[in-house]
Amino acid sequence: MNFLIIGHSVVDKIIEESKTSINPGGIFYSVISFLSQLNADDKIFLCSAIDKKSEKLFSEIYDEVEGKFMQYVESIPEVELKIDDEKERKEKYSHIGQNLELPKENLNQFSGILINMITGFDISLTQLQELRKNYSGLIYFDVHTLSRGVDNDLIRSFRPIENFNKWAKCIDILQANESELQTLSNQNDEIKIIKKMFSYGVKQVIITRADRGASVYFSEDNILKKYDVGALQVEVANKVGCGDVFGSVYFYNFIKNKNVTLSFEKANLFAGISTTYSEVKDYLKLKSDANKQIGKK
Repeated sequence: MNFLIIGHSVVDKIIEESKTSINPGGIFYSVISFLSQLNADDKIFLCSAIDKKSEKLFSEIYDEVEGKFMQYVESIPEVELKIDDEKERKEKYSHIGQNLELPKENLNQFSGILINMITGFDISLTQLQELRKNYSGLIYFDVHTLSRGVDNDLIRSFRPIENFNKWAKCIDILQANESELQTLSNQNDEIKIIKKMFSYGVKQVIITRADRGASVYFSEDNILKKYDVGALQVEVANKVGCGDVFGSVYFYNFIKNKNVTLSFEKANLFAGISTTYSEVKDYLKLKSDANKQIGKK
């Protein structure tokens, strides 16, 4: 199977208590977790942008994927992430990247297309509409930073997404955390928001809930159903990238087996394990660590 992953690469400057670290970020986490799922005959095509200065941060992983849709730019964004155990993280950007240049031909070679709105400016609504028009497979869409506006100081704060109904009409599987979900509609009630998304044609809505697990809403025999999983009970060392891990692992496995609950449980396992990693290089052990966890059951 071939997959297309779309999203900005960014440099993460992570500030947690008195510790500061510089890591590859953005779509990097989607890619490295997607790689943990692949069979020998699967391929990932990455549509992202990179610069010469930061290339070495990403190269070990990006060298493992098909790079024909990669673009070089003068500078990719750096995002300062202030992590708080009790609240949503605070985000401040060095600058905002331009929309990526998307492939336009032979899109139906892909078994699935995953779009992660890392900066919120990864693609435009017009680009998504064009992609939908030319692609008949499943489009997975992580709302991510599309849910945040940007002020004059490049600080990102939650606000309603303008015309999200038009975005939703192009999406098959939608992922958001609880804060992001509230930016999709003028409704406040979760069920009302979910029903609104389904009325636009969305087929599944995934809500990640941090240490309270995750939920997926889906339709079966024209009945709206919900499946919940609790968070994996581990000692958490990291809160960056786990939603990206969840989305990639879920999407790959759902495309492969078309089973919502089994795919959801596997995504929850891999995302939970990723929260135990204190170093980016630990993600290379994601598959083996997950297999060890499965072996304990």
